[in-house]
Amino acid sequence: MKFKTIEQENISTVFLNGEIDMDIADSVREVVFPLIDAGKEVHLNLKDVQYMDSSGISVIVESNQRAKEKNTKVELKEVSAPVEKVLAMARKFL
Repeated sequence: MKFKTIEQENISTVFLNGEIDMDIADSVREVVFPLIDAGKEVHLNLKDVQYMDSSGISVIVESNQRAKEKNTKVELKEVSAPVEKVLAMARKFL
């Protein structure tokens, strides 16, 4: 998975692609968490993510929790259809 980050004022948009699974989750955290810790608002662009498992959901939940602690936020942008299906299933259990 490749990461591309675009900075615009206090917003960092992280473009993710490929698959977000247990092999990649820590790499995503290594990109996203420092941005949150710096007080940035983080937008996760998921339009090019074809697959996400529970590890990916965990990254999103942890990112949101961390952002609340730092008085900022994380938003999901352009969520792909496969990821939307996974998130919809997860919402049923949350």
